[in-house]
Amino acid sequence: MSEQLPFMILDETSQSFPKFNATGRSLLIKFHSPVEEQNPRTYLKECITALTNYLVNEVPRIDLVGFRIRNTENVEDKLVGISLRRRDQLKPEVVWAVLGKVIQSNARFGLSDHLEVHLDHVRMPVGNGKTAEKSKGRSLDLLSAIKKSIVKVKAALNCLAYALIVAMARVIGDPKYQSYRDGRGLKKPVENLLKASGVELCNGGGFRNFGSIKTTFRTTKIFV
Repeated sequence: MSEQLPFMILDETSQSFPKFNATGRSLLIKFHSPVEEQNPRTYLKECITALTNYLVNEVPRIDLVGFRIRNTENVEDKLVGISLRRRDQLKPEVVWAVLGKVIQSNARFGLSDHLEVHLDHVRMPVGNGKTAEKSKGRSLDLLSAIKKSIVKVKAALNCLAYALIVAMARVIGDPKYQSYRDGRGLKKPVENLLKASGVELCNGGGFRNFGSIKTTFRTTKIFV
């Protein structure tokens, strides 16, 4: 695979940190020289793209990665880095947006230099510990059954209003909360809420409707 890359890997090391579920990977590289007709800056951008893809190719998209690069031949060059973020957010254009500024301000940061590249990889936990559920996780039905703070609301109409009534009953400690959670006695409170807010939800609701309903609960903050 290295013959197909626009850079040469001179050295590569890795180190694991099990306590933090993390791995550090370091490369010492040198970019191949561009052909005569290629623009050096354009070619360097292509090299950065290939380097980024090479580093994160096998990293799951939900894991966190951080990127650092240093010119080993010019000690005056500052270490350039990108903080930890999801792997699917560390795109070549993001890396180039950072490196491009440095390259513009540093004439020596070029294709002939030896560069030290470091990738930090933090693996994010998945599943809940049970073999049968590791890949898919727990279903909403299961979570709503075992977690008192998760309620699954079923309503053919005005589902938003039903959900708000149940949530508010939970927050204020309404003795009718368990009945509401089981889907009983909700019709009248929902009608009162819609009447007080002046919102019509027969055809569904969006953020605009939600904003109107929020004004009804003046002493409570609701986040979506």
